[in-house]
Amino acid sequence: MPTYHVKHVTKYNYPATVTDSANQIILSPPTTPYQDIVHHEIKIEPTTSIDSFYDYFGNKVGVFTIVPPHTDLSIVVEAEVVTKNIPPPNDFWPAKNQWENIASLGSHIDFLDFIKAGTSQSLKQIKLEIDKLVSCDMTVFQMVNQLSSYVYNLLTYQKGVTNVETDIDQIWELKAGVCQDFAHLLIDMLRLYKVPSRYVSGYICPAGNELRGIGATHAWVEAYIPDYGWMGIDPTNNCLVGDRHIRIAFGRNFNDCTPVKGTYKGSSAHTLAVAVIITNEKIKLEEEPVLANDAYVKEVEEPIMVINSYQKFIEMQQQQQQQ
Repeated sequence: MPTYHVKHVTKYNYPATVTDSANQIILSPPTTPYQDIVHHEIKIEPTTSIDSFYDYFGNKVGVFTIVPPHTDLSIVVEAEVVTKNIPPPNDFWPAKNQWENIASLGSHIDFLDFIKAGTSQSLKQIKLEIDKLVSCDMTVFQMVNQLSSYVYNLLTYQKGVTNVETDIDQIWELKAGVCQDFAHLLIDMLRLYKVPSRYVSGYICPAGNELRGIGATHAWVEAYIPDYGWMGIDPTNNCLVGDRHIRIAFGRNFNDCTPVKGTYKGSSAHTLAVAVIITNEKIKLEEEPVLANDAYVKEVEEPIMVINSYQKFIEMQQQQQQQ
């Protein structure tokens, strides 16, 4: 049972002062049969308190506000997690029985949110393509693995070509993206066959640098397998989820699991930098993830009006007096 130490840093920098920042965070891994949370702490700078509640899916959600003027916001998560190996399905059920079970879930309230197929225009073309790869003679487990391998080989893992708003039509056209794009495409494919599928956010723990998604939050899929339950599969790395994955939250899609989101008063221009380091050694308190080449960095630009309305009024009066 490996023990992992996680440090996850999210930093916002604003070129002009902002106020009334209200934020929601989903950054608290739960204790499950396959992971134990030994320690977990979230620090906010500027310092403020965090209130928590559990959402519809059971994810722990934190909310906080920062009213005074500020130009930086830092969210630092530190955690110690013990993970366990997850046994794969035995897959003994005949395929016919499995698909009969899947069909019976269509009216079950626990699965309704995870069965409904999307409405993207490209889904018809996607269905035509993947119908060539699967058949009713396959078990659900076999189909999930087949489609995961297809997504893995179809998409090029490439940072910067997509964002959180990229939809399935764009992913299908680009044939490239990052872990959330791999997950979203596999989910939509599985739901075309009424296989309950949900989006999972978390971390992937490196043994080396052979896995995609290291250095930031990761995403994968959980598909429902008859006589087994929810099975995690990682299409970005074409593997079943095991003791190198730390789960944070799950939902219908990325929007249900967004790590950080919020609003504030001020210019929309800002820089966002995210870095995650995961080790098997304890992270020293003074050690900070380097927000450099391996970090996610996004800059949002906007013409910045640093002066306030009163200053602008005075300038207008001065200009009128000079005329």
